[in-house]
Amino acid sequence: MTEQALLKRIVVNPDIMLGKPVIRGTRLTVEMVVEKIAYGTTFEDLQKDYPFITTDDIRAALLYAAKSLAHEDIYAA
Repeated sequence: MTEQALLKRIVVNPDIMLGKPVIRGTRLTVEMVVEKIAYGTTFEDLQKDYPFITTDDIRAALLYAAKSLAHEDIYAA
């Protein structure tokens, strides 16, 4: 699946989850997906907990997060 096709799976709508990016057609935020993976949740575990998401949805959330961070400026304290 192309990058553009993956990113179309993520939507930002001020009426859904206060405008946080979510997987299209759900209220599952990119933030939640990334955090769960950071704590060791597998793709398979996510799909058991949220049977309405696909592997491509999870990949889309990770790609969206990576693309968002690519535009961040980091300054040493």
